[in-house]
Amino acid sequence: MKAFYSDLFDFPLPEGHRFPKQKYSLLRRKITEEDLIPQQDLLIPNAATDDEILLVHTPEYFEKVKTGKLNDKEIRRLGLPWSPQLVQRAIRTTGGTIEACRAALNDGIAINLSGGTHHAFADHAEGFCLLNDVAIAARVLQFEKLVQRIVIIDCDVHQGNGTASIFSGESTVFTFSMHGEKNFPLRKEKSNLDIALKDNTEDDTYLDALIFGAQHALEYSKAEMAIYVSGADAYVDDQLGRLSLSKSGLAQRDHIIYNKCQKAGLPIAVVMAGGYARNVNDTVEIHLQTISCAVHMYK
Repeated sequence: MKAFYSDLFDFPLPEGHRFPKQKYSLLRRKITEEDLIPQQDLLIPNAATDDEILLVHTPEYFEKVKTGKLNDKEIRRLGLPWSPQLVQRAIRTTGGTIEACRAALNDGIAINLSGGTHHAFADHAEGFCLLNDVAIAARVLQFEKLVQRIVIIDCDVHQGNGTASIFSGESTVFTFSMHGEKNFPLRKEKSNLDIALKDNTEDDTYLDALIFGAQHALEYSKAEMAIYVSGADAYVDDQLGRLSLSKSGLAQRDHIIYNKCQKAGLPIAVVMAGGYARNVNDTVEIHLQTISCAVHMYK
């Protein structure tokens, strides 16, 4: 199983910023310490090319991203300060998701140790998301004629609004988002399937809804591969989550997704997405569970 990482491409943040960028390097360190993935399969991805990015994002928007011409309102909407390093990180992260998708087609599963920037729209950034890596990867696979139909299973606690918008009216990419009803974004887009959960939803209710939603998504998408936006932010102690899942519940979530994709014969690329626990080590542990479950189920 191959895993791709981009944490070496650091970017500056103001002191005290709530984006937990340290989780990425901590996650890779834990994978190495526990010998979950052999070192030769932990890979630095190539940067996504301009042509690949422009399969999703508008030329006008991407030019502003590259040249730092985003205005103050656009920067506030992004929630991160622009820098050349941030752009390079986003491009490498996107490359990681593209390469994870290609690797999954060969090996059955592959991981991007970051990614899941699902709030980025074709023409603007939002919610810590500069480029929509999942949408770009899906379009690259289709452009390269590697697959035609893809299902995106998004279990980050915040709706994948950018992804839903990008693929609105699209028949070859099925978007399934399972998220907090009252959480960010305030204005939701329409996915092919949305399951909106009430605040403080716990394990049993969540998992019952997931079993229904995942089965529906796989049946109706007629997909040839899946991209799983996992997320750690449905955790009970997540600062931005508003749901009440335990670590055990989140591990069961991962098992359900992998099991259903295996039974359907779908290769799956996994991205980490959000996680903002009060203790960053809780977020890292949840992401590590997602990877560990994959390693054990795809031996």
